[in-house]
Amino acid sequence: MAGYRIKLECASGEDDFLPSARFRKYIVEDDNYDLLVKVHRGNYAIPDITQRVFYAPWQGKDVDKISVKTEELWSVFKNDDTLYLRVFFPYDEGLKSGVLVFSLKTFSWHLWIESEDKSFDPLSYPLDGLLLYYLTVINGDIMIHASGVNYAGRGYVFSGISGKGKTTIAHLWEDEGAGVIHDDRLIIRRSGDKYFFYNTPVYENDEPRESRLDKLFLIEHGEENMIVPVSGSSAVSQVLANCIQHNWNMEIIAGSIKAVSLMCESVPVAKLYFKPDRNIVDFILNYE
Repeated sequence: MAGYRIKLECASGEDDFLPSARFRKYIVEDDNYDLLVKVHRGNYAIPDITQRVFYAPWQGKDVDKISVKTEELWSVFKNDDTLYLRVFFPYDEGLKSGVLVFSLKTFSWHLWIESEDKSFDPLSYPLDGLLLYYLTVINGDIMIHASGVNYAGRGYVFSGISGKGKTTIAHLWEDEGAGVIHDDRLIIRRSGDKYFFYNTPVYENDEPRESRLDKLFLIEHGEENMIVPVSGSSAVSQVLANCIQHNWNMEIIAGSIKAVSLMCESVPVAKLYFKPDRNIVDFILNYE
């Protein structure tokens, strides 16, 4: 996923992993890995000596349809360098809770899943995105609310919070023949002197996609199409506002600022005000 090779290893020979459909095209036969997660089935008690440093309440809709009724979706606890990520699985009937025990200094983590069945999905929502986020933190990469497309070999990222038009603009480009990398959440990584962006598994038909990043747009709906270049601290602060961040740790905050600052030095950033019709594609291409 996103160029990372994640090995999930069952701690006992009695359990089986049953990944959901959105992960199946990401499974590869490869003994090499960037991250090892040893998965245990059972309840894990977070030590009393830990301190809760982040709390995320359940904010979803259709509460009557979720499997687990809880006010807490996930929380982060800390003791020295060890972190404990406790999650609840609102959409997976067979799972109760999970605890990921890890450190930002190692690439070998432990995951406990409280499951009624011996066959279960070890990366059920919201654990999948959380694990990827902390992997980006370790690697100095960026997870961002954005859609991204590749058109004629050039990659464009359109970043904004919910309602700004990420999906709309991705579909407009798709109608013109562009390949959509993703329409909601991307991971941006540096390779040498270039940047690339990757999709993350969200939809059932997802498969690994990537593109070189040539331009990043901060999108807003507008009465007319307009591009306003931004740079320096203004670009960094506006891009950061759309990045996925858990700002409970100064080192994580500093790392995010550094990663975005380096990207903004290499990749042109601009505000994009657009009308939701096909003309925006030609407008951007002609601007170049």
